[in-house]
Amino acid sequence: MANLKSIFNKIELKSRRSYLRKNMTKAEIVLWSRLKNSQLGGLKFRRQASIANYIVDFYCPSRKLAVELDGDVHGHPSRVDSDLKRQADIESLGVAVVRFTNSEVMQNTESVLQKILDEAGVE
Repeated sequence: MANLKSIFNKIELKSRRSYLRKNMTKAEIVLWSRLKNSQLGGLKFRRQASIANYIVDFYCPSRKLAVELDGDVHGHPSRVDSDLKRQADIESLGVAVVRFTNSEVMQNTESVLQKILDEAGVE
């Protein structure tokens, strides 16, 4: 396995991570409002964290859990394959990935939060 410092929060992705934090989607804002400050099961999440050469929407280091939100563009056939490769690459580093659509977050926030807790193994 690669050196952990070379996998997480690469310096060359810092400006992109910052840009994404300042330009979050509405669904990301809603979910972040429920994840920040260890509100969900005491789990510490980071937003727009990089893993290898990818930036994930939210990452819980203690559970090695990435949470990804997919907007409408992710349903496009050209994005499906790249999303699957991205997820496989991240999972090959020992990080679980759980995905939700923006609609799920906006319409069923409590269900999304419960699924995150379940995936993290928190009761």
